[in-house]
Amino acid sequence: MVLQMSCLLKLWNSKISSVADVLEGLAQLFSTSLNGVHELIQVINIEVLKNAFGISAQNAKNFQKRPSVQKAYQFSYGALQKYGSCFLAPGLRRIIEKFPTLHEKPLTPTLHFLVGVLNGIFGDYLLKQHSPLALPMVLYDHYGAIQQGELAGRIVILVHGLCMNHLTWSNAHYGGIGERLLAQRDHNTMLYLNYNTGRRISANGRSFSNLLEDLVQRNPRITSIDLIGHSMGGLVSRSALFYGKQNMYQWIHMVENLVCIGSPHHGAVLERFGFALQDRLGAFPFVGLIGQLVNIRSNGILDLRHGSVRDDDWEYMDARIGMMDDNRAPAPLPSHINTFLVAGTLEFEKVRNKALTVIGDYLVSVKSALGEHPNPRFQLKVPDSHKAVFYGLNHFEIQYHSSVAEQIT
Repeated sequence: MVLQMSCLLKLWNSKISSVADVLEGLAQLFSTSLNGVHELIQVINIEVLKNAFGISAQNAKNFQKRPSVQKAYQFSYGALQKYGSCFLAPGLRRIIEKFPTLHEKPLTPTLHFLVGVLNGIFGDYLLKQHSPLALPMVLYDHYGAIQQGELAGRIVILVHGLCMNHLTWSNAHYGGIGERLLAQRDHNTMLYLNYNTGRRISANGRSFSNLLEDLVQRNPRITSIDLIGHSMGGLVSRSALFYGKQNMYQWIHMVENLVCIGSPHHGAVLERFGFALQDRLGAFPFVGLIGQLVNIRSNGILDLRHGSVRDDDWEYMDARIGMMDDNRAPAPLPSHINTFLVAGTLEFEKVRNKALTVIGDYLVSVKSALGEHPNPRFQLKVPDSHKAVFYGLNHFEIQYHSSVAEQIT
């Protein structure tokens, strides 16, 4: 436990702290050899040989193995990498050298957005490459500073979704849930989790569980914890609860409420559609290469296919190919927690549309967001009185819309 907590504290203290960190991370990304790009070039070449020249797939592969062809590939790979490493990366590093104050300049909301998106799409890759762009898991206070002071009383932690960040809980028109909770209740402390959404959901769940245990150990005056998750954030919160209970952590007993807003408990519509599209593209002439493009997405995105929150949902299988079936293990919620599920839909309450019913809020269906499943093993067993559907709101609007904030608070 001591070793685990020391590693956690190291993670706690590491962060992307300046504009210079972002520029250096981009420079490294441009300098890195991307295997996915190499493979994509080879797939394009095979498709051209098959369809433009009528060569069989096997002969096309044999052609690629010729020394002269391999040499041409190496040249093209080298040219791509040289452009990144010799022009783009040095250019970014020259900017850092010319403006040393960038080391002290904090990230703007736009840069936070950029880093969040890159982590959502390539986060697992950034982590493997030890990139400065790979986000650690960090808690921020309501005013955008990293949480450092002593905590006491009721703690509310908001967990964002895929490609988002800790600043996306409000916009220019709506103060959001955090603002409303602060205004309505005394002795509330609002905290906002920021994390790498490209990691496995279960990996983030374990990290979040460890972080919460460290938080309550260092702050014994905390009396209760509420978790509010949007989209993937709801799944990460559920995963944290699952592993917190499994590890018999203290923080589990302090959690009173869990609110999941537009969370794909049984999968996201567009991720399953994207996978089905990818799975079938290879059968059609000259579009197999698109399947490669569709396949360039992070493990975090892949976990949204069925709403996987446990390690054993993925660690013994290839999540990228051939796994259209829902092979999840159940992850029941702790019985002492009040769980509230919120769904959005593009439908309007008095004007129903069958297509919009399936799509839901554009990314997550209403049934998935409400935890409803035909198999009783996967039912979240949340009473109807703890479920709410908001009409005319898309997946992103329900995160901060005033009507949702009013219902939750």
